[in-house]
Amino acid sequence: MRVSLILLALCCMLKVQAQTISLEGEWRYRLDAQDKGIKEQWFNQSFENKLKLPGTLDDAGVGDPATLTADSLNKETLLMLTRKHSYIGPAWYSREIMVPASWKGKRMDLFLERVIWKSQVWVDGKEASFTGESLSAPHIFPLHRLLTPGKKHKLVIRIDNRKLYDMSTRDMAHAYTNGTQIMWNGIIGQIKLIAKNQAYIHDVKAFPDVQKKTARIVVSLLNEMSTAASTRLKVKVSGKQFAFDKEMDVTIPPGGGLKELEVPMGNNVSLWDEFSPDLYKVSVQFNGGTASTAFGMRQLSNENGLLQINGRRIFLRGTLECNIFPLTGYPPMTKPGWIKVFSAAKAYGLNHLRFHSWCPPEAAFEVADSMGFYLQVELPFWNKNAGKDDPMDKWLAAEGQNIIVNYGNHPSFCFWSMGNELEGDFNWLAQLLTTLKKNDPRHLYTSTTFSFQKDHGRFPEPVDEFFITQYTKKGWVRGQGIFNTYAPNFSTDYTKAIDSIPVPIITHEIGQYSVYPNMQEIKKYTGVLDPLNFKAIQKDLQQKGLLPLSQQFLLASGKFAANLYKEEIERALKTKGLSGFQLLDLHDFPGQGTALIGILDAFWDSKGLVTAETHRTYCGPVVPLLRFDKAIYTSNEQFKGEVEVANFSRAVLKNSAINWMAKDASGKELAAGLIPAQDIEMGTGQSLGSFTFDLQKIKEATAVTIHLNGAGYRNQWTIWVYPEKLETGVIVKTLNEALPLLEAGRNVLLNPDTAALKGVEGRFAPVFWSPVHFPDQPGTMGILCDPQHPAFKDFPTEFYSNWQWWDLITSSKTMVIDPLPELTPLVRVIDNFFRNRKMANVIEAKVGKGKLILTSLDLTNKLEERPAARQLRYSLEQYMASKAFAPKVELSVAQLQALMK
Repeated sequence: MRVSLILLALCCMLKVQAQTISLEGEWRYRLDAQDKGIKEQWFNQSFENKLKLPGTLDDAGVGDPATLTADSLNKETLLMLTRKHSYIGPAWYSREIMVPASWKGKRMDLFLERVIWKSQVWVDGKEASFTGESLSAPHIFPLHRLLTPGKKHKLVIRIDNRKLYDMSTRDMAHAYTNGTQIMWNGIIGQIKLIAKNQAYIHDVKAFPDVQKKTARIVVSLLNEMSTAASTRLKVKVSGKQFAFDKEMDVTIPPGGGLKELEVPMGNNVSLWDEFSPDLYKVSVQFNGGTASTAFGMRQLSNENGLLQINGRRIFLRGTLECNIFPLTGYPPMTKPGWIKVFSAAKAYGLNHLRFHSWCPPEAAFEVADSMGFYLQVELPFWNKNAGKDDPMDKWLAAEGQNIIVNYGNHPSFCFWSMGNELEGDFNWLAQLLTTLKKNDPRHLYTSTTFSFQKDHGRFPEPVDEFFITQYTKKGWVRGQGIFNTYAPNFSTDYTKAIDSIPVPIITHEIGQYSVYPNMQEIKKYTGVLDPLNFKAIQKDLQQKGLLPLSQQFLLASGKFAANLYKEEIERALKTKGLSGFQLLDLHDFPGQGTALIGILDAFWDSKGLVTAETHRTYCGPVVPLLRFDKAIYTSNEQFKGEVEVANFSRAVLKNSAINWMAKDASGKELAAGLIPAQDIEMGTGQSLGSFTFDLQKIKEATAVTIHLNGAGYRNQWTIWVYPEKLETGVIVKTLNEALPLLEAGRNVLLNPDTAALKGVEGRFAPVFWSPVHFPDQPGTMGILCDPQHPAFKDFPTEFYSNWQWWDLITSSKTMVIDPLPELTPLVRVIDNFFRNRKMANVIEAKVGKGKLILTSLDLTNKLEERPAARQLRYSLEQYMASKAFAPKVELSVAQLQALMK
């Protein structure tokens, strides 16, 4: 592996003012599918085909055309977006370059900002003495021994995008995958020749010390001459109302040396964080060359097991960025593309992005610096063989050094993980982490972003400076292990589960609630990827007559998922001692079986599920929180709420009062009050007071919305209040009992035991991640109903699942009604998009001379303990007794029997 860390060090971050020639534009290329180009000396040949670089073969429409179709739902089609053209293997690119005569005596480098995976270079048939293999850093080739100033040369680049190292199980790591970005072949970002004097600035690093109010500037100077270079070194540091200049005479021996100086930043130093992302600039002049870099005065710490920046607590409100860019299949290499990403994340209240198993390009760091985002970077590693594959291990160690040299100065680069869900030799991971930490202590480090390996993943490793997990030795710290198992409870959190964790703990990939595909999204795919997965689903829906419902499926499943995300976030914010969460995801993940788990789509655009403004009420620097016991109450009870505020703003909230108010579904005020003004300290878990109000005045079933409003922050929750006592009618348990009544012209409410019904076990939470990636799950996506239908006159509901449906759904059996004539269920269950069965919990029909409501929800057992079931039964019975009960579809006895075991 001919990788030079020194040669890779010069990157976009170090802004070098030197003579450059852009090589962007038209290139010629030739594919080498049989890998015979080196043997046949293609570096001496001419190529006929043309394309533009920067770019990829996919951009140019080059490669094998896709053979998949959208004709049927199958795993291969739904696995991911489909490359319209695909090529894996070597490809050769060439062009002529003219080297200026003025470059005589200069060092000359070829700069390729980002490549997958291996690059080699020839000049006039002679190979450069370097091979690029980094997935994270620029490939930089020293060409001054091959280029002659004042002459034209033939430049040939061979790019091989085949997998070099086994750093990714099933090619899922996002630095090298077809699941999110694609395994493109080409060059993206800057392509240029750089000339500079033989004694030159190699690297500039800035090490801030917030406590001392100083910055240590380390300048690495290289001298490729045979004699010492004596010249003037100038260092300038500038920022908001700050300027520092220093000049010194230096003598650099052959090979090079380091120069360090400590810069006093002054008593009014500007600190970098999410609220004030102030940057300083270092400019260095040496031997006719100038280099500059930005840095921030910030200090990360993990004292007392809590994340802190500049001595103040921070809470990470994060999501994943998995290299998802559906138009190009690769990340933006300039700022505008990243401004969209970070602006969307900020609009929805986030302050943190985790780059899952990849490192973003320079432009991402620059935008994050300017917007005050805390980034987690990961080595391109997601596998079970850590420390067990020597070539891969060495490559990963080199990749870590590349990341330090190229991106280490960025203040947004806060957290560093060795990879995602790693398994293998944890001693090797500890050694790797320790080496990187020694070379660059400006970040906090962790061995792995969670692990499933036995005896790991539930407690931090000894070297970990922060810890990311979905569960500890004492329990779950995300809702996936809770929401389906336990009745809705809004008073608990994860404090017990994180007890005794010695370092800051961040919850791993919370959410993963699948949302139904948006058929309107298909038209947005105008780039290199074809949404055959969406098209196949659309075709299946069309064939089954369900396509007109697809938008309702999207909204119903999506608003349900948004509610679950709200509770996930609030539980994390209520947990005293927790340092943050990482959503999976704020936006969709189009790979791993079409994992549409975002409230935004893969383009970071809204799906219309929840507005950014509403999302910020429960996901922002200051969030009012309410602890209460349950979602469903009866009119003989009192509501009691405990008020807290998660305050992760920049300071204590002085003399802050909170108004509370309860309103019924019509907007009528039921009760109101004030939590007295007081100082709200930084952090969470501080009880500010409580309030109660009686529910006795509520005579009819209603949804009650409880509002908390403070100065500049607000939040709200819904509970459902039902009458304490209801008179319910007769319910029929078996079809044999129902048939004589129906034949006699009666109205019948049929509620068979779930064991007697065919169908799917009821599950409240929607599909986890993807029904394609994880097929062995009940796999439904919530309910769809019409709240204005008279059947729900006495059972207030939205058109989608909410917490009052929890008991009803978890005690149900979902009926598959594909064999029945076309009908509109009173309560439809949305099937997962890999099956698209017609499913229901409540249907109505004419049967014989009578009229029937058949429900697979348990409306029979222990109604005194199950007020929602009692209330829905009452509402259905009232509907059946009214003139509005007029089913249009007729079912035969045989059709009903087909639903029974």
